[in-house]
Amino acid sequence: MSKQLIGGAFLVNETPATEIFTIEDLNEEQRMLRDSVKEFIDREVMPVNERFEKKDYALTEEVMRKLGEMGALGISVPAEYGGMGMGFVETVLVCDAVSGANGSIGTAYGAHTGIGTLPIVLYGNEEQKQKYLPALASGEKFGAYCLTEPDAGSDANSGKTKARLSEDGQHYIINGQKMWISNAGFADTFTLFARIEDDKNITGFVVNRSEIEDPQSLTLGEEEHKLGIHSSSTRQVFFNDLKLPVGNLLGERNNGFKIALNALNVGRIKLAAAGLDGMRKILKYSISYANERKQFQVPISTFGAIRKKIGEMATLAYVSESGVYRASSDIQSKIDELVAGGADHQEAELKGVEEYAVECSILKVFGSEAVQHVADEGIQIYGGMGFSADAPMESAWRDARIARIYEGTNEINRLLAVGMLIKRAMKGQIDLLTPAKGIAKELTGIPSFDTPDYSEFMSEEKAMIANLKKVFLMVSGAALQKYTSKIEQQQHLLLNASEILNQIYMAESAVLRVEKHFGADSVQAKMAQLNLYQAVEKTIAAAKEAIISFAEGDEQRMMLSGLRRFTKYVNTPNPIKLTEEIAAHYLEKGSY
Repeated sequence: MSKQLIGGAFLVNETPATEIFTIEDLNEEQRMLRDSVKEFIDREVMPVNERFEKKDYALTEEVMRKLGEMGALGISVPAEYGGMGMGFVETVLVCDAVSGANGSIGTAYGAHTGIGTLPIVLYGNEEQKQKYLPALASGEKFGAYCLTEPDAGSDANSGKTKARLSEDGQHYIINGQKMWISNAGFADTFTLFARIEDDKNITGFVVNRSEIEDPQSLTLGEEEHKLGIHSSSTRQVFFNDLKLPVGNLLGERNNGFKIALNALNVGRIKLAAAGLDGMRKILKYSISYANERKQFQVPISTFGAIRKKIGEMATLAYVSESGVYRASSDIQSKIDELVAGGADHQEAELKGVEEYAVECSILKVFGSEAVQHVADEGIQIYGGMGFSADAPMESAWRDARIARIYEGTNEINRLLAVGMLIKRAMKGQIDLLTPAKGIAKELTGIPSFDTPDYSEFMSEEKAMIANLKKVFLMVSGAALQKYTSKIEQQQHLLLNASEILNQIYMAESAVLRVEKHFGADSVQAKMAQLNLYQAVEKTIAAAKEAIISFAEGDEQRMMLSGLRRFTKYVNTPNPIKLTEEIAAHYLEKGSY
């Protein structure tokens, strides 16, 4: 087995199919864990799903307590602090299983186990972990994450909430306002970010409401009226001379922004996982409805327009699964490697997640847009009934919409993915320059007119992915040469580059999963091929727009010629045929 690729290195290296992790690779213990959580959701949540649309916050809290009793809230909390101490794959797996019923439970669970608990796991000192984590792991208490402010959203480090040291040096006095705080209505433990005096960066703190001397020093606004996730408690939190012991400072002073970013990295991949079972359930409902609903004396599932939707929805679910479980295992492998090298759990988890921050942003964007599109198409399949609150689709669509906003908007995450990749290259962690120069030389050379041998399974698909990587390096390399350090100001261009990057990672994940586990005639192979065809088309559009925006004359003509060369199939797949075959498979099966 070759050495594991570092974060972002998928762009300049070929990954053997044998070295990626997939859902099919889950062991018996992991399958039992997943099945037990799904059984709980099917028993306790699905039968009362309509109550979550009626702002039944007490029901959300009740379900969360039951999840705590069965251990699902402490999956990633070390055993010595009352948790189950499981790995990163198990953390993602449970998030997948919990979140499919509705967005309210998915949000409450994600906020509690991710950004509500992880900052203490990753940055808390021993006393803090002993004090706070057991109650959070058991569901005795719930966590929330106080970062966003009215004037500090994407620019999180600009928050105005202030902390000043008391005259006796024993307390910090906190004043400020936070908004859009998930779980605020029933949370006791808040991870709070505030700026100490005139520090450059914010600092993290832990607040337990039950320990506050003056109840009026921490007050809540009314529940927000939201488009979706109706039973997810979302309130403003106000701090009015809140007196906090100095021992409640989390991590180091001035280090809060880093704590916030690393917590969000974990939240991003978990957010992508949270959409997976939602897509599966939407597909099941859509397939069932399409098979039963008759128009013109036949089921609407016989119509090509409906079959196209089913085929593409299933493909998005498959590709999203492929990327999420690939990255979750890579993170776990990095954590294991660091622990084996002598790092403690805290340091290993921090560095393991941080290593794959690029992939986490890619997954957040792709996954959130996939579940939104699947829900939207679900409404369309149901037609007028899909717009009715009596059918499951409209609530699924509304709940899915928030995923493109929280854990950093998709626009921010697209910019981050490319930006972090460039920074890693500038630090010498990834060599983008050498392959970029090689591609520039290739563009001026005489292309080969030999027909490649693509007789081996998935060989042409892998060759196309290698060429898409060339497209990214060609466009980004030329853009960096032109704009140098001012590239961050070219957001339109970075968004185009990010689209190409996203398509590469997700298409490669799906193709490698097929190569590892399935045959040429499998529906999985057809989904990987359909997705790749669409990825190529999206890459062509994004790259062409980027090239025209900054290149002129001979340079532009040469790059556009290279784009055509790098995106040309030898055996062009038939997307309509593939979509039809995928749809036929799942319509007959009755579910995804």
